[in-house]
Amino acid sequence: MTTLTPSSSSKLNIAIIGGGLIGPRHAKSILSNPNTSLIALVDPAPHGAALASSLQTAHYASLSLLLSSPHRPDGAIICTPNNTHVPLSLELIAAGIPVLVEKPIATRIEEGLGLIEAAKREGVSLLVGHHRRFNPYLLAAKKVLDEGSSGKVIAVQGTWCLKKPDEYFNGIGAWRRGESGGVVLINLIHEVDLLQYLLGKIVLVSALETAKTRGFEAEEGAAILLRFQSGVVGTFILSDSVPSPWNFESGTGENPTIPHVEKGEGAGGFYRIMGMEGSLSVPDSKRWSNEGWNEVLTTEDLEVDRAKVPFDLQVQHFYEVVREGKEPSCTGEQALSAMVVCEAVKRSMASGEAMEIDGFEIKEINSSRSRI
Repeated sequence: MTTLTPSSSSKLNIAIIGGGLIGPRHAKSILSNPNTSLIALVDPAPHGAALASSLQTAHYASLSLLLSSPHRPDGAIICTPNNTHVPLSLELIAAGIPVLVEKPIATRIEEGLGLIEAAKREGVSLLVGHHRRFNPYLLAAKKVLDEGSSGKVIAVQGTWCLKKPDEYFNGIGAWRRGESGGVVLINLIHEVDLLQYLLGKIVLVSALETAKTRGFEAEEGAAILLRFQSGVVGTFILSDSVPSPWNFESGTGENPTIPHVEKGEGAGGFYRIMGMEGSLSVPDSKRWSNEGWNEVLTTEDLEVDRAKVPFDLQVQHFYEVVREGKEPSCTGEQALSAMVVCEAVKRSMASGEAMEIDGFEIKEINSSRSRI
């Protein structure tokens, strides 16, 4: 264990649980924020101590060791494999420590419900890390939709396709070969959360799985039909085994490990939202409109504050949730709703049937009467 003096109590002292792919990114945001300090890193892996040293913070091999140490945090960010999110969150909540847990909130619906109930019962803040709600491209699109200038939304088309390298599934990433490590729970869940953030709840899905090319248990992609509670219908193409510019990361440049493809080079339109008065393209950040097909389409460039960094904004928001009592930007219920949609997609891929979603319940619709 590395021994360091705890940071000033005027700041929010945050511990990171998990030093894999996303933990160091959260650490960067914590260290750059004047309101927060990185008090410890918890990771049992051999590289954990070295990573903590590079971040100039304390290292612990387990959460229980952290909680009994002088570095007990004011809040914690959980960045561990998906199937550990619930037990680690419950341990922190039982200790009275606010939690920012990476998505998915859980891998099973009943576990997610149990976590939400525990946080409410103990009166502990629970924020789920759907950080893309803070992305400036999405904020610009949401502003236009909320203002209603595109009229009633009729349909949406989405794409998330890129090729994950072999090393993504090796070493500390070997868990991604398993059932909980597929592209649906790791990547599609972000898209579902954003689509519901923009357009409301999804109530019906039907999905066809793409071919598996790696020989792992984890799924690699799907073609998905969607119906929203509002009546909006949509399609979504998902794959983590094909090279393409049509994905959130390439289009927005949000992830520094994935090269940004500028919109003039073909990355535009991973979301296309069609309304009666106009259509939006994201991340092109354009609105297209006319009064009829015999008129030339007019275009409007949406105002996007590209200086905003979603992870930085999310850490600041976590500070505000804990210190100022703000409502979480993504509550446990909202995060579980996205997870339920993803579970419905997986069930539809397995059964070939459409799935109806009612709250946190999923019902199979027999193909003889299914209607998207």
